[in-house]
Amino acid sequence: MASRADLKTTLTALQKGEIDLEGQLEVGSNSTFLVTLRYPGFEDRAVYKPERGEQPLWDFPEGTLSRREVAAFLVSQALGWELVPPTVYRRSAPLGRGSLQLFVDHDPGYHYFSFRPEHRARLQKAAAFDAIINNADRKGGHVIVDANDHIWLIDHGVCFHEEDKLRTVIWDFAGQPLPADLCSDLLRLTHQLTRPEHKTTHLLTQLLTVAEVLALANRAQHLVEAGAFPSPRPDRRPYPWPPV
Repeated sequence: MASRADLKTTLTALQKGEIDLEGQLEVGSNSTFLVTLRYPGFEDRAVYKPERGEQPLWDFPEGTLSRREVAAFLVSQALGWELVPPTVYRRSAPLGRGSLQLFVDHDPGYHYFSFRPEHRARLQKAAAFDAIINNADRKGGHVIVDANDHIWLIDHGVCFHEEDKLRTVIWDFAGQPLPADLCSDLLRLTHQLTRPEHKTTHLLTQLLTVAEVLALANRAQHLVEAGAFPSPRPDRRPYPWPPV
C-alpha cells in the first residue's frame, strides 16, 4: 500500500497506468479482477471492477456500482480518515470502464470476525463511515488490516442510496456517544457538500446523482445532531447476508 506521501503518484498510476489482467477473483456476484498496474516508476497490484461485469440490482441503477466504489474513496479522503484504498474511475481499461483500486496486501483469514480486541476498538470511524454512506453490504471480510496495522474498508458498490439501507456487521458502538473529533470531521464534510463549487461536491456529482449527494450530506448532519452511533432498526434487517 502506498504511503500518504505517494497518494498523488498512486492516483496518477491508477488513472493512466498500463493494466495487465492476472485473473478473476472468485468473490461476490460481480466480476472482479486482480491486475498488475504499471506506470513509469510505479508497479503494483490493483482490483479492477468493470461495469459490464455488474449484476443488475432491483434497487440500484444499472451500471453505477463502480462509480460508488470511487465515491466511497472520495468521502473517506474528504473526512481525512483514510479508510478506503486509493480508487479511480477508468474509462479506458481491458474490459471497458470501471473502478480500479489499489490492492491491499492482507491476511484474508484475519477480518472483522477474527479481529483481536485492539482492532475491534478502532472501528469507530468505520461504523460512522458506513452510516453516512448508507452501506447496504458491510460484510466482515470487507474490513481488513495491512502489514502496517492500518485498517482498510473495501467493497462499496452498494452504497449512497437515498433510502435507508444500512446493513453492516459493525454494531459494536450502537448507542454510544459519537467522539468529538468525528463530529468535527463530519461537520466539515457537511459544509463542503452544501457548496456546489467545492471540489468534493463537484467530484461526487460526477459519480452520484445530486439527490444522492444531498442525502449523504443529510445523513452526516443527522449523525452529528444525534450525537451517538446508530442502533439497528427493529423494523428491517440490519445485517448483510452472508455476513462474511
